[in-house]
Amino acid sequence: MFSRKSTAERTAAEAWDYLSSAMASAGESARDAGKTTASLAGAKAAELAGKASKQAGKASRHGHELAGRASRRSHKLTGKASRRSQRLAGKASARMNAATDEAWARAHRAADALAGRRPGLPWSVILGASLIGVALGWTAAATARAAAERRAENEQLEMAETAIVATPTYGA
Repeated sequence: MFSRKSTAERTAAEAWDYLSSAMASAGESARDAGKTTASLAGAKAAELAGKASKQAGKASRHGHELAGRASRRSHKLTGKASRRSQRLAGKASARMNAATDEAWARAHRAADALAGRRPGLPWSVILGASLIGVALGWTAAATARAAAERRAENEQLEMAETAIVATPTYGA
């Protein structure tokens, strides 16, 4: 009923639709995670700033000297809250960015595969393997050359030791 070509085309179309929806979903989830991270960091900063301002209010009722101390303390706590919220936002952002980057990389590889494009050759691995091969070949050649030289020297010494020197005697 269905030819093999139409089945392949249908499968490719379904895969393309799935890939498109996965890429859109990855983008939306990345945006949602960013918004959630920003709101959590803002809420934490507001909470800590509220604590600092409460302490500043109490100090102002107790006098000018205490107000100065509270002000310094509130600045310190506000700075601490700011740093903490920035750290939390940075960690969440880093995790989100890593996941988003991996999702995009996979989606692009899948799109390339559906389009019939092959992945590139790993030239760094090929170059590294060839350099190791050259180094091993050079080492083997140097070792073989040294062994041949030693063998030739040993043969010369043997010949010199075993050579019979015959001197002719005249008039004996």
